[in-house]
Amino acid sequence: MIASASPKVPAAAVGQAASPSEAAFHLDFGEQLAASNCNGTGAPVVNITEKIANDADSGQAGNYWGLDSFNRTIQMWKTGANSYCAMVKYEGKFAGIAGQRSPGNTATLTGSEAGVITGGYKATITGTLMSSPLWKTSGSVGTVDYQCDSAGNCPGAISWTDQYFSPGYTFDQPWWGWIYRAGGNKVWVNAVTGNQGDII
Repeated sequence: MIASASPKVPAAAVGQAASPSEAAFHLDFGEQLAASNCNGTGAPVVNITEKIANDADSGQAGNYWGLDSFNRTIQMWKTGANSYCAMVKYEGKFAGIAGQRSPGNTATLTGSEAGVITGGYKATITGTLMSSPLWKTSGSVGTVDYQCDSAGNCPGAISWTDQYFSPGYTFDQPWWGWIYRAGGNKVWVNAVTGNQGDII
């Protein structure tokens, strides 16, 4: 999953993949992504929704195993003179790419694997907001087609933070996590705290 402001996917969290036949896995992303965890002041300075298509997704083997399409909600609050906190939530679907290793690195995908994704990340940003942002600060900003391929090349990817901050800002993710459900016990958790399960 793309978990950063840049279009590149970070390495999956280090950890051993658990058997997908184990008890259902879970991820408490709702608690982690609560607005109160930002400790911001006033209303969000950014409160948008974005649709993303064809986003390459990475797994434990270091490959790009699937393509994602999802709705992303971005809310950002001011927390200091030049500091901000954002809660970014995802809800969408994934589709496996035939011949790629599964996200939990337990088998090779047939290309028929599919399911739903939920989760997101918390970001802390230090920098200067543009006086005239490139995107609107509330409402829908439309659809962005990342146009990714199985090698992780995404010529259509757009960094949301670049739409609001002047160059030179810093970006950090103290928490991130997603849960993938392909039906039954086929669940993969990809999170900063570690990975569990698989989608096959």
